[in-house]
Amino acid sequence: MVYEYLQENYQANEPIFLSDIKLPISDTNLRQNFKVLCDAGKIKRYDTGIYYLPAPSKLKGGTAIAPQTVVRYKYIRRNGHIEGYYSGFTFANQMGITAQVPYTLEIVTNAASANVREISLKGQHVVLRKPKTKITEENYKILQFLDLLKDIDIYADQIGNELVERLANYLKDEKITEADIDRYISFYPDKVYRNFYEMRLYRVFA
Repeated sequence: MVYEYLQENYQANEPIFLSDIKLPISDTNLRQNFKVLCDAGKIKRYDTGIYYLPAPSKLKGGTAIAPQTVVRYKYIRRNGHIEGYYSGFTFANQMGITAQVPYTLEIVTNAASANVREISLKGQHVVLRKPKTKITEENYKILQFLDLLKDIDIYADQIGNELVERLANYLKDEKITEADIDRYISFYPDKVYRNFYEMRLYRVFA
């Protein structure tokens, strides 16, 4: 029953968190089932409480999932629901406003147990932060943008027209409206409001 459930609900090399499994059996029996499946090679143990269905591979030991993948499934999109987003230099690099490739992943997540917490998973360093308000599918890109804007002078390699254009394009591409900004900017320090208007990003909404 457990193996069939995993096959129906998870893709190969997708992290499986033991705490997420909802089956009508005791926790003890569930852990025993996972051990049996591991011993049989049907699933693999990644770390404490984390498993995956191995993808077909010609390599003897198979292909292990990357720690970045586990982090993404654990703190950003859990069970198909948005719970967080990349921030800091991680997001700035994704946006193309810095050439720095961060060694540490920075993530804001509903799963953060403290304002700031540092963890390491298989050598991948991660900084977790609590959000200023609950992160949802509807607001995570708005909050991500405002977080970036708060310290844009730190993250951006250069401040100028190219940066402003990238930020403006993000607002357009993600269909972020003036009402969206107004709804969440009050959660942030005045610096965010000042940066938004000094860069004249309000012109996007004209």
